[in-house]
Amino acid sequence: MNVFLTGATGHIGSAVLPALISAGHSVTALVRSPEKVAAVRAAGAEVVAGDLQDLDLVRRSAATAEAVIATASPGDATSSVVETAFAEAVLDGLRPGATFLRTGGVWVHGSAPDITEDTPRNAPPIVAWREELDSRVLAAAGIRSILIEPGTVYGNGIGIPAQVFAGERAGDPAALRLVGPGTQHWTSVHVDDLAELYVLALERAESGSVYLGVSGDNPTVRELGEVASHRLGLGGRVVAEELGRLGGFGEALLLDQQATGEKARRELGWKPSRRSLVEELAAGAYDPA
Repeated sequence: MNVFLTGATGHIGSAVLPALISAGHSVTALVRSPEKVAAVRAAGAEVVAGDLQDLDLVRRSAATAEAVIATASPGDATSSVVETAFAEAVLDGLRPGATFLRTGGVWVHGSAPDITEDTPRNAPPIVAWREELDSRVLAAAGIRSILIEPGTVYGNGIGIPAQVFAGERAGDPAALRLVGPGTQHWTSVHVDDLAELYVLALERAESGSVYLGVSGDNPTVRELGEVASHRLGLGGRVVAEELGRLGGFGEALLLDQQATGEKARRELGWKPSRRSLVEELAAGAYDPA
């Protein structure tokens, strides 16, 4: 399939790109940074120079593709406006029957002990805008629309898990300050497992499908913090923190979420197999440089 991919140099997209190529799909990637063009081409993709806000370019690229996979987002206060305008341009450009696979996030479901794709939305303010856009794209007529909602994505030493190592030291002997109280669970998924889910969804999912991108491993932040504390030479000692320092992002990190990702296994044959987030931290993948 001819795929137009955004975010090919980001955490998720840089794993999705080789997974698509390996599965036999051809990829045209939207690349903003000139210095990253060579790496994307080396991975096997054609390159279109531009960014998410080049809406005419987005329309033209969508019109020539059999599928658009969107993994890019500004990740800041402009995300709602930019992602909405991008999605509208894609919908304007896509040919009838083409596929639009978007990236959402599990945070939209709020705190819950057994989240599924049908769990009602209860999003913190930082991602509350997603509901309207998700619903609009999933209901779009004439195309095949798919939404993947990843959990905490880890791998390659980057992403949200790095926050676990960023806490201050407190007390004597020193302990690592946790992200929040530490009792909250984070859903998780290795980026390479997640990339395989994108390929399976592209190839097999029905229109209007939503899949949680979570492995079923839901460690507590205290478990993660204790591993990080050992890696930092603090003997596993941790203390809770009130999370005012990270604002709306911190509010999302306080969500207590657990999920299995069973639907993707059952319907698509997805088989996440990489080591868990705790194992990744214990192996030193997130040790500070």
